[in-house]
Amino acid sequence: MSNLAKLDFVALDIIGTNYLSWLLDVEMHLDANDLGDAIKEGNATSNQVKAKVMIFLRHHLHEGLKTEYRTIKDPLDFWKNLRERFDHQKTVILPKTRYEWLHLRLQDFKSVSEYNSALFRITSKLKLCGENVSDADLLEKTFSTFHASNVVLQQQYRERGFKKYFDLIFYLLVAEQNNELLMKNHESRPTGSAPFPEVSAAAHNQVFCG
Repeated sequence: MSNLAKLDFVALDIIGTNYLSWLLDVEMHLDANDLGDAIKEGNATSNQVKAKVMIFLRHHLHEGLKTEYRTIKDPLDFWKNLRERFDHQKTVILPKTRYEWLHLRLQDFKSVSEYNSALFRITSKLKLCGENVSDADLLEKTFSTFHASNVVLQQQYRERGFKKYFDLIFYLLVAEQNNELLMKNHESRPTGSAPFPEVSAAAHNQVFCG
């Protein structure tokens, strides 16, 4: 358990703004250490295990919350108390996140990577609030928000029949990199301009050796 107490993820802040992500972190870490039953209804967890779980939970609390919940020794009671206090965060976060999802558009980003990061930031919040976001949702969001000038390209990608979002984003990233390379080559020597003449080794020696 000494190693468990040293696990590093963000502590629950005093007003619970990170409650949903904290909840997920705690559940995963407890399950990974076979301690998850301690926060489930009807568990038969020993007092020793309960104490270990409470040490872990307190280790990941804001100092103010540690003081406030100092007398609670049962992790299930503590878990319920936090849920009653902070579960309303879903009603605060969900409407805003749904709005962000509704207005997310590939065409508004300078790069595929930036779009991809924004998409997963939004979908992770939706999932924390209990919303299901499927690969079909991700694919349709991306296809339907291509820039108007790329309608033909969008149709070509649709016709590939992607089933997984990661497959689509891989192709988009490769295409973006290839386009950047083409642009760099074009800028180094625009269409119609002549290349620099090659200088033979013999001519080079004649110029510099007299």
